[in-house]
Amino acid sequence: MTSSQQADVPVRDAHRDAVAPATDTASVRAASRAELVREALAEHAPRLLVRVRTAARVVRPIGWVLLATAIVLWTGAVALGWMEALVAAVVVTAVLALSVPFLFGRTVYDVDLDLTRTHVVVGERAVGALTLTNRSRRAILPSRVVLPVGSGRGVFEVPRLAPDAVHEELFAIPTTARGVLAVGPVSVLRGDPLGLFERTHDRNDAVDLYVHPRTTSLDGLSLGHLRDLEGLPVRQLARDDVSFHALREYQPGDDLRHVHWRSTARVGEVMVRQYEETRRSHFVVGLSTHPGDYRTPEEFELAISVAGSVGLRALRDSRTLEARVQRGPLRATNARRLLDELSSLEHSRPREGGIAALAGAVALHAPDAAVAVLVCGSSVDGAELRRACARLPYDVRVLAVVADTRVDAPALQRIGDADVVTLGTLEQLPRAVRKVLS
Repeated sequence: MTSSQQADVPVRDAHRDAVAPATDTASVRAASRAELVREALAEHAPRLLVRVRTAARVVRPIGWVLLATAIVLWTGAVALGWMEALVAAVVVTAVLALSVPFLFGRTVYDVDLDLTRTHVVVGERAVGALTLTNRSRRAILPSRVVLPVGSGRGVFEVPRLAPDAVHEELFAIPTTARGVLAVGPVSVLRGDPLGLFERTHDRNDAVDLYVHPRTTSLDGLSLGHLRDLEGLPVRQLARDDVSFHALREYQPGDDLRHVHWRSTARVGEVMVRQYEETRRSHFVVGLSTHPGDYRTPEEFELAISVAGSVGLRALRDSRTLEARVQRGPLRATNARRLLDELSSLEHSRPREGGIAALAGAVALHAPDAAVAVLVCGSSVDGAELRRACARLPYDVRVLAVVADTRVDAPALQRIGDADVVTLGTLEQLPRAVRKVLS
């Protein structure tokens, strides 16, 4: 090997060493660009997806059919060279293109949605009015206005409105089932005459319509006090845990600290304050929402109506009411709030337990209750009811109501220390409660 050849080897190795870092740098730059592309896609993909969904909502079912037809026709015309398919594809595409401009523009209305009653009972009609006013300086062409009601919707044809003109639409919402219906938001439709595309403009917020369960009156059947064997309210007086009840004449043995001196001076006889135990006014209604406790949906609705009727009676008696289901307590500070809570009530999860688990929660959270009413369905057997009643405190009067749409007349029985009433209809409740109190 000559000296010149020996000198070439280091030069080639040096050249190789110099090229290798350049190749590594290029690969690093390529990887960085790929990461930037992925990051850009991840950043803009949600916005693009939202726009695609918005555009998809504009297309009506018949529009999707025509779009699919156009794609099939164009594919057949290009791939197979069918002249007939080409002509049909051009016609369908032209129809779609001519329908798109109808979506643009604005229909400006001042919309006023007025529901005369936002709380109705099952079977009643909720009447309302929809008022549209043209506040712009230009006339508005005829349009359609959509009023969603729950899962359905009502469509109103609005005529041409001159500037400052007003159009009113009256409507009635029939109610066939308990629940909370969202009425609105009112939307103004823009679309083509063929119904291929449709775009809406929301004008106001939705209004909740509460459809209360049916209830029955329990007049004359006060459930706030325990009753003796003769059916009379028990008035057990105590020095602790008491509330003022009334004034009466002094009797030997009364505590002089309870003398009401102003009334004594006015009447001329010694008058003392009379108290009653406040725990006698603590009333608890436990409604089971476990799906396994009910044989049919009608039994569940009957149980809700029973719980609502008993709760309303307790509130009218000015008693402290606590209503509870498996998920927790219901807001029952007044009659309307109790019925609103029952309107939105649904079945609980099976893992949350049945009537026995509910009775345990009542015993835990309302240990000072005087009367506890447990409501369930016909799928609960006697052993389960006995277990549920045993979980309540010993000195609590327990009434269990079983909803069973198969019975024709109310039946009364005793399970342990509890009275158990079986009902087939809501109208049987007053007679059944009267039997329990007699």
